[in-house]
Amino acid sequence: MTVDVLVIGAGPGGYTAAIRTAQLGKHVAIVEQDALGGVCLNRGCIPSKALISAAHQLEVVNGAASIGIEAGEAKVSFTKVQEWKNGIVHKLTSGVQSLLKANKVQKLTGRASFLSPNEVRIEGEETIACHFMHCIIATGSRPIELPAFPYGGRILSSTEALALDEIPQTMIVLGGGYIGIELGQTYAKFGTKVTIIEGTDAILPGFEKEASRFVSRTLKKLGVQVFTQAMAESAEQTNEAVTVTFTHKGEAQQVTADYLLVTVGRRPNLEALGLDQIGIEYTERGLLRVDEQGRTSVPTIYAIGDIVAGAALAHKASYEGKVAAEAIAGLDSTVDNRVIPAVVFSDPEIASVGISETEAKEQGRSIVTGKFPYAANGRALSLNAGEGFVKIIADKEEGTVLGAQIVGSEASNLIAELGLAIEAGITLEEISQTIHAHPTLGEIVMEAAESALGRAIHQVNKPTATAVK
Repeated sequence: MTVDVLVIGAGPGGYTAAIRTAQLGKHVAIVEQDALGGVCLNRGCIPSKALISAAHQLEVVNGAASIGIEAGEAKVSFTKVQEWKNGIVHKLTSGVQSLLKANKVQKLTGRASFLSPNEVRIEGEETIACHFMHCIIATGSRPIELPAFPYGGRILSSTEALALDEIPQTMIVLGGGYIGIELGQTYAKFGTKVTIIEGTDAILPGFEKEASRFVSRTLKKLGVQVFTQAMAESAEQTNEAVTVTFTHKGEAQQVTADYLLVTVGRRPNLEALGLDQIGIEYTERGLLRVDEQGRTSVPTIYAIGDIVAGAALAHKASYEGKVAAEAIAGLDSTVDNRVIPAVVFSDPEIASVGISETEAKEQGRSIVTGKFPYAANGRALSLNAGEGFVKIIADKEEGTVLGAQIVGSEASNLIAELGLAIEAGITLEEISQTIHAHPTLGEIVMEAAESALGRAIHQVNKPTATAVK
């Protein structure tokens, strides 16, 4: 068969790229060896957020007595929770299929490998050769498997952890990054006794410690035991349990649990594509080297998402997919990675965009910061969610927003306003002058901007605060 554009991989990046390319008038086919929607819709973003939501609702019901509502202790039917989660996944993947069909994108099932810069072999129920003018590789990533902790039995990747048919009594989580924290906290809320082993000196090492300490506090309230600066060495499992040996501050220790969840990062899916046959270039980290439009060293082939540099995030892949599609169509679209938000759906949520205060200082930037707490916001208190803050980093002379961090309820939604501010070159003054509805959590963003300007209404301003004109 022959197409204008072939997309390999139907995750958020791949199906977005396929649809955008079709919108621009190209004859497009997409090949996927698994389910539409990729890891994100089937074994990642969506099912994990469903379980997080279920655990949160359980926590709300059991904690309702604190605000005068007594309903008794709630019980969990985990089978029904999983059925509800699977229903959400099915609805969304069916939606992707409908969108591809509506945009006349041809769906192919099988594994693709390159024969030349313009042709792949697709092996499925039958083997076919597909010739293309351009190709977009969007094959995503998979959990890293450590030799000492091979997946199977009682040792789980995030994929198996999302599909358990019962709530474990105990669980060890190896890795205190966002996946480990999200799933560890979720199972702790369902009643699992959780132990987290993290190699660095703090959980969520990609975020500022002033943000991650709020999550650490919640983990402690949930009874989660956290070992930082700890090195896991081995695991022994039986039919009933798994025992992990690790070193913590120079001392050898052991912990036994029903399951061990390993969340130490993800690896790009590139091995089976036959890329060596076409001489494509890699980066030092084993990712595909691309230009600002997603074009690889082979001009007919583009790459997006987890297989290229940058954070392994679904929204980054979707964004890059649109840029690659538009570049193929001859439009002047380029990737701008300044404004890609990162979110941890922990309790409380953490979200960031742009540069942090630490990064700004390392770059020698002259900055001003504004910070406002959830505890001083009426809406946050009425939601019984008074923990957290909004922090804005801005250029000291111009007042333009450079970055932001949010910790607290709805941080994942609030960060969008600050992402737009960075993208559009908006200043602290402009955020301050934008009327935010009362009472809402969005007011915290306005107050943080006013704090940076030295004139927050609901905060005692420091005499040293510098107003930015």
